[in-house]
Amino acid sequence: MAQHEVHHHLGAHETSFWPLPVGIGVLLLPIALTSYFAWHQPILGLVLGGVSVLLMVFGLIGWADEFFKKGHEEGLGSLAITLFIATEVIIFGTMFAAFWTARVTHADIWHSWVPHMNFVIPAILTLILWASSFTILISEKSAEGGKRGSSILWLIATLFLGIAFVVIHFNEWQHLWHEGFTLSSNMYGTGFYALTGIHTSHVIVGLISQLYVLWLLLSGRMSSHRTTMFKAVSIYWHFVDLMWLLVASSAYIIGGLV
Repeated sequence: MAQHEVHHHLGAHETSFWPLPVGIGVLLLPIALTSYFAWHQPILGLVLGGVSVLLMVFGLIGWADEFFKKGHEEGLGSLAITLFIATEVIIFGTMFAAFWTARVTHADIWHSWVPHMNFVIPAILTLILWASSFTILISEKSAEGGKRGSSILWLIATLFLGIAFVVIHFNEWQHLWHEGFTLSSNMYGTGFYALTGIHTSHVIVGLISQLYVLWLLLSGRMSSHRTTMFKAVSIYWHFVDLMWLLVASSAYIIGGLV
């Protein structure tokens, strides 16, 4: 009987409306950028960009909601998030290689580019992310154990820590920028903001993913037998935390100590 159900499932054809708005949104995004920067049509570019973002957000939410209402897990979640993180490693690796190369090839004048750095800030940011790795782990285990209330509370704590990281980092950027250390100040400025900026963008993506998991928990769509999404979000968050150690050691220690 079980074998019959598996064969029936494998032969079934699934259709969904939601990839259509996501695909149209992806198509409109480069057209919006071309309109803004190449065609010098800023209004058209902003309108198309706004429509693109709305279509992608609307489509992804609808697609995910449809999955949790009708779909079933295929057991490929771990492989998918592993492959996704592998692509992320390539992105970060490229950034590290460019930064380290610039540091070595301009070692003679690098010291003149470094502003006064407050090393307490990266230490605080590191502690915040370490704590958030612990809280999301407890939240994930609570969800797997059927402790929905505990899982929600620990996930909210993770969100709070992640938001604190972003706010503190933005304040640090604002302080350095007002002191004249901008993206275009010198090669260290470009590398510093590129490394810390791309990492913070990943933190924000992680926070959005956690908000989605929080909604799944609050709405009762995520049960103890269906936590693949939570595991993927948790693994991604641990990866972001690990990357921070490399980003901080490169941007602040390798780049900032002269």
